[in-house]
Amino acid sequence: PDCKLCLKNYHLFLLEKEQQEAIEHIDEVQNEIDRLNEQASEEILKVEQKYNKLRQPFFQKRSELIAKIPNFWVTTFVNHPQVSALLGEEDEEALHYLTRVEVTEFEDIKSGYRIDFYFDENPYFENKILSKEFHLNESGDPSSKSTEIKWKAGKDLTKRSSQTQNKAGRKRQHEEPESFFTWFTDHSDAGADELGEVIKDDIWPNPLQYYLVPDMDDEEGEGEDDEDDDEEEEGLEDIDEEGDEDDGEEDEEDDDGEEGEDDDGEDD
Repeated sequence: PDCKLCLKNYHLFLLEKEQQEAIEHIDEVQNEIDRLNEQASEEILKVEQKYNKLRQPFFQKRSELIAKIPNFWVTTFVNHPQVSALLGEEDEEALHYLTRVEVTEFEDIKSGYRIDFYFDENPYFENKILSKEFHLNESGDPSSKSTEIKWKAGKDLTKRSSQTQNKAGRKRQHEEPESFFTWFTDHSDAGADELGEVIKDDIWPNPLQYYLVPDMDDEEGEGEDDEDDDEEEEGLEDIDEEGDEDDGEEDEEDDDGEEGEDDDGEDD
């Protein structure tokens, strides 16, 4: 019995040793995979840097063309579901003065990017350009900084009540949000800045797709008009049918009258 126990323990020892060696080999292979992943990331970064430079003239041309379309950017933001949820009524009014948006990735893409908003003269603030930058330092810690907004007297939208009433006829299904412009002063979580990422990764690559999104309010309004038209048409049909019935009754009465006259004539 003792020999059997020793043999069993020996087999367990060999099994554990085999598993331990396998784990060590897995770790070695994983290190090779990680090394290749790092190498791939470096090469992908070089490709991204190359094509960022190639895209610049096209971005410039696109900006020149967009400048010919009034309210292009405010329409684009209002039509984007995530950005629209951040816009208050007066934010939209202020964004009507937004003429240009530019996203610039730093030459070392890993180190961050900047978003610039260009404004015409407006009643809200003095700035011609509002910018927000996102940085990653050498240790990988994110941070952000932005332009200080020089609000005109009584026009600081970040200090307005979030319960501002909506315009008559606006079909908002939620309470008025905090001002869009508070984003410029919020640096609490630069590593997960949702609005910055949406603008850089979703809107900036192709803003036209959001500019061309049909206004849902208009579509709903058209539907309601169609329903009203249908109801009016149904009402007219009912009136016509009733009119036809009345005409039929009158015809019957006329026929009866004519018959009566014929009868009188025969009696004569």
